[in-house]
Amino acid sequence: MSDTQISQEDEAAETAIESGPEVIKRFAKTLPGRPGVYRMYNHKGDVLYVGKARNLKNRVSSYTRLGGHTNRIAAMIANTSSMEFVTTKTEPEALLLEANLIKRLKPRYNVILRDDKSFPYILIAKDHDVAQITKHRGARNRKGSYYGPFASAGSVNTTINLLQKAFLLRSCSDSYYENRTRPCLLFQIKRCAAPCTGEISAGGYNELVRQAEAFLSGKSNAVKTALAKQMEAASEELDFERAAVCRDRISALSHVTASQGINPQGLTEADIFGLAQEGGQTGIQVFFIRAGQNWGTRAYFPRADKSVEPADILAAFIAQFYDDKPVPRQILLSGDVSEIELLSDALSTKAGRKVDVLVPRRGEKRELVDHAVTNAREALGRKLADTSSQKKLLEGVKNVFGLERMPRRIEVYDNSHIQGTNAVGGMIVAGPEGLAKAHYRKFNIKTEQDTGGDDFGMMKEVLTRRFARLLKEQGERPADAGDNGERTDAGEDETSVGTWPDLLLIDGGKGQLSAVQEVLRELGIDDVPVAGISKGPDRNAGREQFHVSGKAPFMLEQRDPVLYYVQRLRDEAHRFAIGTHRAKRAKAALANPLDEIGGIGPGRKKALLRAFGSARAVSGASIADLEQVEGISKSLATAIYGYFHEGET
Repeated sequence: MSDTQISQEDEAAETAIESGPEVIKRFAKTLPGRPGVYRMYNHKGDVLYVGKARNLKNRVSSYTRLGGHTNRIAAMIANTSSMEFVTTKTEPEALLLEANLIKRLKPRYNVILRDDKSFPYILIAKDHDVAQITKHRGARNRKGSYYGPFASAGSVNTTINLLQKAFLLRSCSDSYYENRTRPCLLFQIKRCAAPCTGEISAGGYNELVRQAEAFLSGKSNAVKTALAKQMEAASEELDFERAAVCRDRISALSHVTASQGINPQGLTEADIFGLAQEGGQTGIQVFFIRAGQNWGTRAYFPRADKSVEPADILAAFIAQFYDDKPVPRQILLSGDVSEIELLSDALSTKAGRKVDVLVPRRGEKRELVDHAVTNAREALGRKLADTSSQKKLLEGVKNVFGLERMPRRIEVYDNSHIQGTNAVGGMIVAGPEGLAKAHYRKFNIKTEQDTGGDDFGMMKEVLTRRFARLLKEQGERPADAGDNGERTDAGEDETSVGTWPDLLLIDGGKGQLSAVQEVLRELGIDDVPVAGISKGPDRNAGREQFHVSGKAPFMLEQRDPVLYYVQRLRDEAHRFAIGTHRAKRAKAALANPLDEIGGIGPGRKKALLRAFGSARAVSGASIADLEQVEGISKSLATAIYGYFHEGET
């Protein structure tokens, strides 16, 4: 891939304020007729769109036409004030680069893959003399055999649990294994062969590992047949205990395959994609078939404009899906996609082998993709129902607190500390799709000595830092636009929580409310509604009082859904703040004063602790005693002594 960046600095400087087709036309004049990727920016520098082209000059020139564009493309062109370009050797390389940039930059006008979590794998680790079976997620930097992907951690845990019954492989850590003097509970319940204490020979254990790898590689029938023969042989020899062990292992293997639901006969390695659309939204269900077994399924709901065709959505989704994941040998789709041959070539380039992208028309493969579509339709239906319920709750919040429009971003704040120590502030965010955990923030209180446990002071610090930074990064709150009263911030869709809150919820009464409003006034912010939640009479749940500026405190009916919703938000903020506080307190408890002394690194710290046993003992040692420790010079011993005996001569 070429790293040639086509510089357009002069044109960009001239068109910093201008936007539209004329700007794009000036960029198109100097473009080559080569494959590449282009990025379109608005006047703020936000990426609007990332696209790829077989011929950059022709593709970009197509945006200069005055007509023939959808409303989405026309709006994108009108907002474009600058562009950037990267050329590539081939169009498949351009497709891969485009997918990578879209995932990283998340442009407003592209199809965006959301909820792109990494997949877990089963790892039979071989960086120890005795192999270990474990769950793995992330970079494959451990020596061993990897099997997956699995759709979820739950499906991995279930499979490992059944495999332990079938193959008796150890799952303990190496340090735990090394320190065993007698078999652990897993041996007693027949989940481990206990190689740690020699209950099984090295050769016998390696045979179990070989069988497990064969099963996970798709040779399940061969493994079952071999176990059946062993069971018969044991029965003939009247070794009924060994026969029972073989019987239990066969039963466990049957449970593994039976629990997977779909077990295609003619498919060994493939991902199956089914797409469904309803209510202007898209759902895509993915089945993972490995070693002839179904290793789970996951539903996705990509962000896409209603005008984008299903074929374009599916093509963009798949390209982004495999940006950071291994590609199977076959990909089965429920419908046609744009440029299917190009997609196949790009994925083959990434995988380093042939990858078939197919749209089955009949037979078992067609049944599989139809089943994926059915699951996608059901998952989308559940999501739409949840979204509808969430919208009703947000409408209720709007009415209860007298907001001008339905809130898209609700921020809830809470503090946690013990008499002012290890104080932290927590902010959670909720929006049209529920809790937006990617937007949660924690604040380490920097003025603990000054606040001394003063919740008002802590809340002022948290809100000051939050909104001062927001003003610095985003500028003033964007003006509302549109007849429906909803904001149209660049880079956001109707499900986005945005960056500016529509409502602040504070855990507290009038005092906390006044502190927050004072902070906002000092920062020149006067259009963010604030509400306080206090415990109410007898501090009973359901009797909370709400405090809003200019209104008397009020309560909601105990069966009001909005009350339950606000309670959940408050409890989530409380949970988040307490969890952050406990983590900070635990870290402080593990802190060692030796870490604060200059010149004491991990090696010298270890030598000191080995010599004296604890940091407390080091603090009581004399300079002469400290000098006796390997790596501690006289000057360093004096520095250590001085740290613990400040002010002494």
